[in-house]
Amino acid sequence: PVMRTMGGRPVMLQRFPEGAGGPSFFQKRVPKNAPEWLQTTIVRTPNGTTSRAMVAADIAHLAWAVNLGCLGFHPWPYRADEPEHTDELRLDLDPQPGTDFADVVAAAREVRVLLDEVNMIGWPKTTGNRGLHVYVRLEPRWDSYAVRSAAVAVARELERRRPDLITAAWWKEERGKRIFVDYNQNAPHKTVFGAWSVRS
Repeated sequence: PVMRTMGGRPVMLQRFPEGAGGPSFFQKRVPKNAPEWLQTTIVRTPNGTTSRAMVAADIAHLAWAVNLGCLGFHPWPYRADEPEHTDELRLDLDPQPGTDFADVVAAAREVRVLLDEVNMIGWPKTTGNRGLHVYVRLEPRWDSYAVRSAAVAVARELERRRPDLITAAWWKEERGKRIFVDYNQNAPHKTVFGAWSVRS
């Protein structure tokens, strides 16, 4: 299952060198002493900064990273062999103060209704706190800006349908006691905590 979710994608490593109870740090660049067999790719931020990141090519790659104390893998929303095309739309259902997980589940049901209408499948994943992520696999035809625009459109349509439950408002003071559909998880080169990764 882990390779179906992140296989072939660049990943950022969340490392815990002193064990799960100790401090962690994020490592985008692979160490200079990485083995020759390790598959890597160049990732770019919107401002043009480049890094050589590990590709989750197979289980051996993940085991290598785990030996470095990596518990969390944060995959990019594209495959390393086709970085110009984002192939995963990510919806973050973020509960606001005054809401609970039952509200998140209700919002997820609304997401499913909308996706069913356009013949698309969303795969839910719990997040580290009280929310849900819904991943929608896409044909590799659009760049990250187009996919982010689609996520904004989904968020606004969900808010239009259920303004009592869901909000697309970016400013926290405008959200109220509703579930925020965080479309900015689709910002260019944004990574998220990967499915099957381990929380400390």
